[in-house]
Amino acid sequence: MNNQQNITVIGGGSWATALVKILCDNKLPKKITWWLRKEETIVHLKKFKHNPNYLSDVEFDLKNITLTKDVIKAIKSSDIIVLAVPSAFLHDILKGCTSAIFKNKTIVSAIKGVVPQYNLVVADYLKKQFGVTEKQQAVIAGPCHAEEVALERLSYLTLCGGSKQAAEAIAMNLKCIYIKTNINVDMVGAEYGAVLKNVYALASGICHGLGYGDNFQAVLVANAIREMKRFIDVVKPIHRDVKESAYLGDLLVTAYSLYSRNRMFGTMIGKGFSVKVAQLEMNMIAEGYYASKCMFEINKVYKVDMPIMTAVYKILYQKKSPSVEIKNITENLN
Repeated sequence: MNNQQNITVIGGGSWATALVKILCDNKLPKKITWWLRKEETIVHLKKFKHNPNYLSDVEFDLKNITLTKDVIKAIKSSDIIVLAVPSAFLHDILKGCTSAIFKNKTIVSAIKGVVPQYNLVVADYLKKQFGVTEKQQAVIAGPCHAEEVALERLSYLTLCGGSKQAAEAIAMNLKCIYIKTNINVDMVGAEYGAVLKNVYALASGICHGLGYGDNFQAVLVANAIREMKRFIDVVKPIHRDVKESAYLGDLLVTAYSLYSRNRMFGTMIGKGFSVKVAQLEMNMIAEGYYASKCMFEINKVYKVDMPIMTAVYKILYQKKSPSVEIKNITENLN
Protein backbone atom coordinates (compact mmCIF):
# COMPACT_ATOMS: atom_id res chain seq x y z
CA MET A 1 0.00 0.00 0.00
CA ASN A 2 1.25 3.51 -0.77
CA ASN A 3 2.32 5.65 2.16
CA GLN A 4 -0.31 8.20 1.20
CA GLN A 5 -3.85 7.38 0.17
CA ASN A 6 -6.00 9.63 -1.99
CA ILE A 7 -9.60 9.32 -0.84
CA THR A 8 -12.74 10.87 -2.31
CA VAL A 9 -16.01 11.24 -0.41
CA ILE A 10 -19.08 11.70 -2.61
CA GLY A 11 -21.86 13.46 -0.70
CA GLY A 12 -22.69 16.59 1.23
CA GLY A 13 -25.12 15.31 3.88
CA SER A 14 -24.64 14.52 7.54
CA TRP A 15 -23.10 11.06 7.02
CA ALA A 16 -20.72 12.28 4.30
CA THR A 17 -19.71 15.20 6.54
CA ALA A 18 -19.12 12.81 9.45
CA LEU A 19 -16.97 10.54 7.27
CA VAL A 20 -14.83 13.46 6.12
CA LYS A 21 -14.33 14.40 9.78
CA ILE A 22 -13.31 10.82 10.64
CA LEU A 23 -10.86 10.71 7.73
CA CYS A 24 -9.35 14.02 8.84
CA ASP A 25 -9.00 12.83 12.44
CA ASN A 26 -7.31 9.61 11.35
CA LYS A 27 -3.57 10.27 11.42
CA LEU A 28 -2.49 8.30 8.34
CA PRO A 29 -1.16 10.55 5.56
CA LYS A 30 -3.81 11.15 2.93
CA LYS A 31 -5.33 13.66 0.57
CA ILE A 32 -9.11 14.00 0.70
CA THR A 33 -11.32 15.11 -2.15
CA TRP A 34 -14.83 16.06 -1.10
CA TRP A 35 -17.54 16.18 -3.75
CA LEU A 36 -20.49 18.44 -2.96
CA ARG A 37 -23.48 19.06 -5.18
CA LYS A 38 -23.93 22.77 -4.53
CA GLU A 39 -21.40 25.46 -5.38
CA GLU A 40 -22.70 27.62 -2.52
CA THR A 41 -21.84 24.88 -0.03
CA ILE A 42 -18.28 24.81 -1.36
CA VAL A 43 -18.02 28.60 -1.12
CA HIS A 44 -19.33 28.53 2.46
CA LEU A 45 -16.94 25.75 3.47
CA LYS A 46 -13.95 27.62 2.05
CA LYS A 47 -14.90 30.77 3.91
CA PHE A 48 -16.18 29.45 7.24
CA LYS A 49 -14.63 25.93 7.42
CA HIS A 50 -17.92 24.10 8.11
CA ASN A 51 -20.81 22.58 6.21
CA PRO A 52 -23.67 25.11 6.52
CA ASN A 53 -26.40 22.49 6.19
CA TYR A 54 -25.24 19.44 8.18
CA LEU A 55 -23.21 18.98 11.38
CA SER A 56 -22.41 22.68 11.19
CA ASP A 57 -20.49 22.61 14.49
CA VAL A 58 -17.75 20.52 12.88
CA GLU A 59 -14.85 22.68 11.65
CA PHE A 60 -12.49 21.43 8.95
CA ASP A 61 -8.84 22.18 8.30
CA LEU A 62 -8.99 22.44 4.51
CA LYS A 63 -5.24 22.11 4.03
CA ASN A 64 -5.55 18.50 2.86
CA ILE A 65 -9.11 18.69 1.51
CA THR A 66 -9.96 19.51 -2.10
CA LEU A 67 -13.56 20.63 -2.59
CA THR A 68 -15.24 20.07 -5.95
CA LYS A 69 -18.64 19.67 -7.62
CA ASP A 70 -17.12 17.77 -10.57
CA VAL A 71 -17.87 14.13 -9.78
CA ILE A 72 -15.69 12.69 -12.57
CA LYS A 73 -12.70 14.74 -11.46
CA ALA A 74 -13.35 13.69 -7.86
CA ILE A 75 -13.37 9.98 -8.75
CA LYS A 76 -10.33 10.17 -11.04
CA SER A 77 -8.27 11.88 -8.35
CA SER A 78 -8.41 9.08 -5.78
CA ASP A 79 -7.59 5.45 -5.02
CA ILE A 80 -10.54 4.98 -2.65
CA ILE A 81 -14.02 6.33 -3.45
CA VAL A 82 -16.55 6.56 -0.62
CA LEU A 83 -20.16 6.90 -1.76
CA ALA A 84 -22.27 8.67 0.88
CA VAL A 85 -25.34 10.04 -0.87
CA PRO A 86 -29.00 8.99 -0.57
CA SER A 87 -29.57 5.88 -2.67
CA ALA A 88 -32.33 7.61 -4.64
CA PHE A 89 -29.80 10.14 -5.99
CA LEU A 90 -26.85 7.85 -6.74
CA HIS A 91 -27.78 6.99 -10.32
CA ASP A 92 -28.22 10.63 -11.34
CA ILE A 93 -24.96 11.67 -9.66
CA LEU A 94 -22.97 8.98 -11.50
CA LYS A 95 -24.79 9.19 -14.85
CA GLY A 96 -21.86 10.91 -16.59
CA CYS A 97 -19.35 8.31 -15.40
CA THR A 98 -17.93 5.41 -17.40
CA SER A 99 -16.57 2.03 -16.39
CA ALA A 100 -13.02 3.15 -17.14
CA ILE A 101 -12.80 5.68 -14.32
CA PHE A 102 -13.58 3.01 -11.71
CA LYS A 103 -10.79 0.72 -12.88
CA ASN A 104 -8.21 -0.23 -10.20
CA LYS A 105 -10.08 1.71 -7.50
CA THR A 106 -11.65 0.60 -4.24
CA ILE A 107 -15.31 1.68 -4.13
CA VAL A 108 -16.81 1.94 -0.67
CA SER A 109 -20.55 2.23 -0.11
CA ALA A 110 -21.68 4.15 2.95
CA ILE A 111 -25.20 4.11 1.46
CA LYS A 112 -27.82 2.16 3.39
CA GLY A 113 -30.41 1.87 0.68
CA VAL A 114 -31.40 0.40 -2.68
CA VAL A 115 -30.91 2.21 -6.00
CA PRO A 116 -34.61 2.57 -6.86
CA GLN A 117 -34.19 2.92 -10.63
CA TYR A 118 -32.85 -0.65 -10.71
CA ASN A 119 -34.04 -2.25 -7.44
CA LEU A 120 -30.42 -3.15 -6.74
CA VAL A 121 -28.27 -2.71 -3.66
CA VAL A 122 -25.28 -0.48 -4.36
CA ALA A 123 -22.75 -3.29 -4.86
CA ASP A 124 -24.92 -4.94 -7.51
CA TYR A 125 -25.70 -1.58 -9.15
CA LEU A 126 -21.99 -0.74 -9.47
CA LYS A 127 -21.27 -4.16 -10.94
CA LYS A 128 -24.13 -3.94 -13.45
CA GLN A 129 -23.63 -0.30 -14.43
CA PHE A 130 -19.85 0.08 -14.35
CA GLY A 131 -18.39 -3.41 -14.13
CA VAL A 132 -16.98 -2.82 -10.65
CA THR A 133 -15.98 -6.25 -9.33
CA GLU A 134 -16.89 -7.54 -5.89
CA LYS A 135 -13.22 -7.58 -4.92
CA GLN A 136 -13.01 -3.84 -5.59
CA GLN A 137 -15.85 -3.06 -3.22
CA ALA A 138 -16.46 -2.58 0.48
CA VAL A 139 -19.42 -1.56 2.61
CA ILE A 140 -19.38 0.60 5.73
CA ALA A 141 -21.82 -0.81 8.30
CA GLY A 142 -22.81 0.68 11.63
CA PRO A 143 -24.03 1.10 14.26
CA CYS A 144 -23.02 4.73 13.97
CA HIS A 145 -24.99 7.99 13.81
CA ALA A 146 -23.37 11.05 12.25
CA GLU A 147 -24.50 13.27 15.11
CA GLU A 148 -22.49 11.24 17.64
CA VAL A 149 -19.45 11.29 15.35
CA ALA A 150 -19.68 15.09 15.43
CA LEU A 151 -19.61 14.90 19.23
CA GLU A 152 -16.69 12.43 19.08
CA ARG A 153 -18.56 9.83 21.10
CA LEU A 154 -17.04 6.36 20.92
CA SER A 155 -18.51 4.51 17.93
CA TYR A 156 -17.83 1.32 15.99
CA LEU A 157 -17.80 0.73 12.25
CA THR A 158 -17.74 -2.63 10.51
CA LEU A 159 -16.01 -2.74 7.12
CA CYS A 160 -17.33 -5.52 4.92
CA GLY A 161 -15.35 -6.18 1.76
CA GLY A 162 -15.60 -8.34 -1.30
CA SER A 163 -11.98 -9.00 -0.36
CA LYS A 164 -10.33 -8.68 3.03
CA GLN A 165 -7.78 -6.36 1.43
CA ALA A 166 -10.48 -3.91 0.29
CA ALA A 167 -12.04 -3.85 3.77
CA GLU A 168 -8.68 -3.36 5.48
CA ALA A 169 -7.75 -0.51 3.15
CA ILE A 170 -10.65 1.64 4.28
CA ALA A 171 -10.62 0.39 7.90
CA MET A 172 -7.07 1.69 8.33
CA ASN A 173 -8.18 5.13 7.22
CA LEU A 174 -11.23 5.30 9.49
CA LYS A 175 -9.67 4.37 12.83
CA CYS A 176 -9.27 7.29 15.19
CA ILE A 177 -9.58 8.09 18.88
CA TYR A 178 -13.39 7.83 18.83
CA ILE A 179 -13.86 5.26 16.01
CA LYS A 180 -13.03 1.57 16.32
CA THR A 181 -13.24 -0.66 13.27
CA ASN A 182 -13.99 -4.33 12.64
CA ILE A 183 -13.59 -6.43 9.48
CA ASN A 184 -16.31 -8.69 8.08
CA VAL A 185 -16.39 -10.56 4.76
CA ASP A 186 -20.20 -10.73 4.51
CA MET A 187 -20.67 -7.77 2.20
CA VAL A 188 -24.00 -9.02 0.80
CA GLY A 189 -25.50 -9.67 4.23
CA ALA A 190 -24.28 -6.39 5.67
CA GLU A 191 -25.61 -4.40 2.73
CA TYR A 192 -29.06 -5.97 2.76
CA GLY A 193 -29.10 -5.80 6.55
CA ALA A 194 -28.41 -2.06 6.41
CA VAL A 195 -31.28 -1.59 3.96
CA LEU A 196 -33.73 -3.63 6.00
CA LYS A 197 -32.88 -2.07 9.35
CA ASN A 198 -34.13 1.26 7.97
CA VAL A 199 -37.45 -0.38 7.07
CA TYR A 200 -37.71 -1.89 10.54
CA ALA A 201 -36.85 1.46 12.13
CA LEU A 202 -39.79 2.91 10.19
CA ALA A 203 -41.97 0.16 11.64
CA SER A 204 -40.66 0.99 15.11
CA GLY A 205 -41.50 4.65 14.57
CA ILE A 206 -44.98 3.85 13.28
CA CYS A 207 -45.65 1.76 16.39
CA HIS A 208 -44.33 4.55 18.62
CA GLY A 209 -46.61 7.04 16.85
CA LEU A 210 -49.56 4.72 17.37
CA GLY A 211 -48.86 4.58 21.10
CA TYR A 212 -47.28 1.13 21.46
CA GLY A 213 -44.85 0.98 24.38
CA ASP A 214 -41.34 -0.28 25.04
CA ASN A 215 -42.49 -3.82 25.78
CA PHE A 216 -43.98 -4.17 22.32
CA GLN A 217 -41.02 -2.42 20.67
CA ALA A 218 -38.68 -5.06 22.11
CA VAL A 219 -40.80 -7.84 20.62
CA LEU A 220 -41.00 -6.03 17.28
CA VAL A 221 -37.21 -5.63 17.04
CA ALA A 222 -36.61 -9.25 18.11
CA ASN A 223 -38.89 -10.40 15.30
CA ALA A 224 -37.30 -7.94 12.86
CA ILE A 225 -33.81 -9.37 13.32
CA ARG A 226 -35.17 -12.87 12.64
CA GLU A 227 -36.98 -11.58 9.56
CA MET A 228 -33.74 -9.96 8.39
CA LYS A 229 -31.84 -13.21 8.87
CA ARG A 230 -34.43 -15.21 6.94
CA PHE A 231 -34.06 -12.91 3.97
CA ILE A 232 -30.28 -12.54 3.80
CA ASP A 233 -29.79 -16.27 4.42
CA VAL A 234 -31.84 -16.92 1.28
CA VAL A 235 -30.01 -14.26 -0.77
CA LYS A 236 -26.58 -15.55 0.27
CA PRO A 237 -26.68 -18.72 2.37
CA ILE A 238 -23.42 -18.57 4.32
CA HIS A 239 -22.77 -18.85 8.04
CA ARG A 240 -23.35 -15.46 9.69
CA ASP A 241 -24.14 -14.32 13.20
CA VAL A 242 -26.82 -11.62 13.00
CA LYS A 243 -26.18 -10.79 16.65
CA GLU A 244 -23.01 -8.97 15.55
CA SER A 245 -22.96 -5.17 15.57
CA ALA A 246 -23.19 -4.82 11.80
CA TYR A 247 -26.65 -6.43 11.87
CA LEU A 248 -28.31 -6.34 15.32
CA GLY A 249 -26.36 -3.32 16.57
CA ASP A 250 -27.25 -1.24 13.53
CA LEU A 251 -30.89 -2.31 13.80
CA LEU A 252 -31.07 -1.38 17.49
CA VAL A 253 -29.60 2.09 17.13
CA THR A 254 -31.77 2.90 14.11
CA ALA A 255 -34.94 1.58 15.73
CA TYR A 256 -34.44 3.33 19.08
CA SER A 257 -32.22 6.39 18.67
CA LEU A 258 -33.64 9.90 18.76
CA TYR A 259 -31.17 10.70 15.96
CA SER A 260 -32.79 8.14 13.66
CA ARG A 261 -34.55 9.87 10.79
CA ASN A 262 -36.27 6.61 9.84
CA ARG A 263 -37.78 6.23 13.30
CA MET A 264 -38.76 9.91 13.20
CA PHE A 265 -40.41 9.49 9.80
CA GLY A 266 -42.27 6.41 10.99
CA THR A 267 -43.44 8.17 14.13
CA MET A 268 -44.99 10.91 12.02
CA ILE A 269 -46.77 8.33 9.87
CA GLY A 270 -48.06 6.59 12.99
CA LYS A 271 -49.38 9.91 14.29
CA GLY A 272 -51.39 10.40 11.10
CA PHE A 273 -49.13 12.52 8.89
CA SER A 274 -49.23 11.77 5.18
CA VAL A 275 -46.01 10.64 3.51
CA LYS A 276 -45.72 13.95 1.65
CA VAL A 277 -46.21 16.08 4.76
CA ALA A 278 -43.77 13.94 6.77
CA GLN A 279 -41.11 14.37 4.06
CA LEU A 280 -41.63 18.13 3.98
CA GLU A 281 -41.51 18.41 7.77
CA MET A 282 -38.28 16.41 8.05
CA ASN A 283 -36.42 18.03 5.15
CA MET A 284 -34.11 14.99 5.18
CA ILE A 285 -34.14 11.65 3.40
CA ALA A 286 -35.49 8.64 5.29
CA GLU A 287 -33.91 5.75 3.35
CA GLY A 288 -36.48 3.31 4.69
CA TYR A 289 -39.22 4.98 2.66
CA TYR A 290 -37.57 4.05 -0.65
CA ALA A 291 -36.20 0.77 0.73
CA SER A 292 -39.62 -0.59 1.70
CA LYS A 293 -40.86 -0.41 -1.89
CA CYS A 294 -37.63 -1.76 -3.36
CA MET A 295 -37.45 -4.63 -0.87
CA PHE A 296 -41.10 -5.51 -1.49
CA GLU A 297 -40.32 -5.80 -5.21
CA ILE A 298 -37.06 -7.69 -4.64
CA ASN A 299 -38.79 -10.15 -2.34
CA LYS A 300 -41.18 -11.11 -5.13
CA VAL A 301 -38.20 -13.08 -6.46
CA TYR A 302 -37.10 -14.63 -3.15
CA LYS A 303 -40.58 -15.10 -1.59
CA VAL A 304 -39.35 -14.91 2.01
CA ASP A 305 -41.92 -14.52 4.78
CA MET A 306 -41.47 -10.84 5.74
CA PRO A 307 -44.61 -9.55 7.49
CA ILE A 308 -43.01 -6.48 9.09
CA MET A 309 -41.45 -5.24 5.85
CA THR A 310 -44.70 -5.94 3.99
CA ALA A 311 -46.76 -4.01 6.54
CA VAL A 312 -44.51 -0.95 6.16
CA TYR A 313 -44.80 -1.15 2.36
CA LYS A 314 -48.60 -1.35 2.51
CA ILE A 315 -48.81 1.62 4.89
CA LEU A 316 -46.52 3.84 2.82
CA TYR A 317 -47.39 2.85 -0.75
CA GLN A 318 -50.88 1.35 -0.62
CA LYS A 319 -52.13 3.88 1.95
CA LYS A 320 -53.31 1.15 4.27
CA SER A 321 -54.25 2.11 7.83
CA PRO A 322 -51.17 2.03 10.12
CA SER A 323 -53.28 0.90 13.08
CA VAL A 324 -54.84 -1.95 11.10
CA GLU A 325 -51.58 -3.17 9.54
CA ILE A 326 -49.68 -3.12 12.82
CA LYS A 327 -52.57 -4.84 14.61
CA ASN A 328 -52.44 -7.57 11.96
CA ILE A 329 -48.74 -8.31 12.53
CA THR A 330 -49.13 -8.32 16.34
CA GLU A 331 -51.08 -11.55 16.02
CA ASN A 332 -48.04 -13.40 14.69
CA LEU A 333 -45.13 -11.90 16.67
CA ASN A 334 -43.51 -13.91 19.43
